[in-house]
Amino acid sequence: MNISLYFSLAVVVILTLCLAWILLLYEKLRRRYDSLAESFGQIQKLNAELRCQRHDYLNHMQVVYGMAELEEYEELLDYLEPIYRDIMKTGKAIRTSVPAVNALLMAKMGTAQALGIDFYVEVKSDLKRLPMEPWELCKVLSNLIDNAVTALSEKESGRKMILDISEDRERYLFSVSDNGAPIPKERQTAIFRPGFTTKKESGHGMGLYIVSGVLKKSGGSISVKSDEKETVFTVSLKKDEAGRR
Repeated sequence: MNISLYFSLAVVVILTLCLAWILLLYEKLRRRYDSLAESFGQIQKLNAELRCQRHDYLNHMQVVYGMAELEEYEELLDYLEPIYRDIMKTGKAIRTSVPAVNALLMAKMGTAQALGIDFYVEVKSDLKRLPMEPWELCKVLSNLIDNAVTALSEKESGRKMILDISEDRERYLFSVSDNGAPIPKERQTAIFRPGFTTKKESGHGMGLYIVSGVLKKSGGSISVKSDEKETVFTVSLKKDEAGRR
């Protein structure tokens, strides 16, 4: 009788553990699906925008050709200047080999433009050896960019934000800077702790704890420097030796 009871209890415990594992796996896959669905949506928006731009540029070329024929060169330069800036923004944002990142940058550039923020993107790496899934990197960059946007929300004019993506022999480096309100020095460590938020004061909030956790899983790190001139968050991420396929 005791053997049967112990056996039944063991079966119940095993089944409970299996159910808990299945539920955890389901939740993990659900979160991943949500992130991938968001990235796919951003890629679709990028493709739609590129198609619209191609159509617009064909029209622009007709105007340029007409102005050149009429020798209206000063007016031609004025006409080309905003078009050139638009082309440069798109070109810089789609230089990586990660479509989800390219789409994210295009989406954030559109958001910044709508809010009157000068958003400069410098891409100096193709990111072919990422040690994490693209959707995880998008989560990191999205949080940092959103925090910078929030930090600039109370600034009346001259709002500027820069994203720099570079690399050295061993690591990828991502820096997001803004010229919004500074983070007090005594709080620059606390902002990475769970439950700490300074959004009302400096614009950098709870997402930083999430970012820090994502990076730790991939052997990365994040640091911050902030003064009256600018706040800079820098992410360091060790390259994957095998590279992405």
